[in-house]
Amino acid sequence: MDMSFANQALSAEYALTNRDKLEKHVYDVPHDIDQEVARLKLAALGVHVDVLSAEQERYLTSWDEGT
Repeated sequence: MDMSFANQALSAEYALTNRDKLEKHVYDVPHDIDQEVARLKLAALGVHVDVLSAEQERYLTSWDEGT
């Protein structure tokens, strides 16, 4: 519930801040906001998520390596 409220509050702030650029219709929660809320929740629970290195990112997006 706390994550839902955080997403709603930050999305409302985003909509207000960007009201001149947005058309009047329903929008998904911006990806950046959703990711930040999830990161903060996990940090509050003491969970740490690894960040991929540049080499790992390259490997995952490459068709040349792997099986």
